[in-house]
Amino acid sequence: MLIFDAHLDLAMNALEWNRDLTTSIQTIRKREEGMTDKPDRGKNTVSLQALRKGKVGICVATQIARYSKIGNSLPGWNSPQQARAQTQGQLAWYREMEAIGEMTQITNLVQLDDHLALWKADTAGKRPIGYILSLEGADSIVSMEHLQRSYEYGLRAIGPAHYGPGTYAYGTNSSGGIGSKGKELLREIERLNLILDATHLCDESFWETMDVYQGALWASHNNCRTLVNHNRQFSDEQIKELINRKAVIGLALDAWMMVPDWVRGQSKPEEMGVSLQTMADHIDHICQLSGNSHHAGIGTDLDGGFGKEQCPADIDTIADLQTIPKLLATRGYSREDIENIMHKNFLRFLRQTWKAT
Repeated sequence: MLIFDAHLDLAMNALEWNRDLTTSIQTIRKREEGMTDKPDRGKNTVSLQALRKGKVGICVATQIARYSKIGNSLPGWNSPQQARAQTQGQLAWYREMEAIGEMTQITNLVQLDDHLALWKADTAGKRPIGYILSLEGADSIVSMEHLQRSYEYGLRAIGPAHYGPGTYAYGTNSSGGIGSKGKELLREIERLNLILDATHLCDESFWETMDVYQGALWASHNNCRTLVNHNRQFSDEQIKELINRKAVIGLALDAWMMVPDWVRGQSKPEEMGVSLQTMADHIDHICQLSGNSHHAGIGTDLDGGFGKEQCPADIDTIADLQTIPKLLATRGYSREDIENIMHKNFLRFLRQTWKAT
């Protein structure tokens, strides 16, 4: 079954982790043996080959670069211009992947339909991974002119914040509203018909955004606060708000977001009982709140700074997502429901959002 993954940090992995994603998972792991600079060294789960094997034919791929002002202890760049330059390096990597046939950018309905037709018709060849470009955290948007330029090179989704205080909104583990700069950004997002990614908005920024923003929005990688009581997850009230706005929520596979009481660097997936069944619990919670299967999707974040040490125990590579349909079927989900969750919800969302452009 075709899979739409609404959140992968591919370029970040290529440039900051120095991973050649055109090679196999095993090759990357072998090259990282003995490395200790990052906790997921030698435990990666994502490569372009693995995406093809798992029929993850289309994804939302990110640019990401935080601007950390003086006094902000989070790692990041010391100026918005430096952050912008980092995102442009990431864009250059995507362009290189396009040049060698590994990936293809999707910015409109014609390109979307052409890509889906290719994946349906060519089951044996080396099909490119389709990607929709998203910006995770808007700190690198130096001005609204920069956002216009980003749209022109293919940016189609944007999250105003990431972790901590940002230029335009407050994110995970912080508290505050969007202010005048955030409202200006939202107006421009709406004008350009970009997709607003509500992921990472803290509660105050989330609700202020809902008060002033009327455009298209989704949550690319978010789980349920009812199951894991942390501000990184959405409360039932927030999920219902997104449902009312016809959004789709991609469920993430970072273990600390999946089960309560996870201790980073200490807990282990097997000991904590983290599996794809846990992901199904979060999917089912959203479906129960909505009364249908139209608002849950997949947004793995499997390359978001963690690997096998902090993802479901039954995931070796991203190709193992193909076990999800059978898992959902055992819970009573119909074929139509499962297709909605695996790809149709996000595809339907894009068709609705892009039809006017």
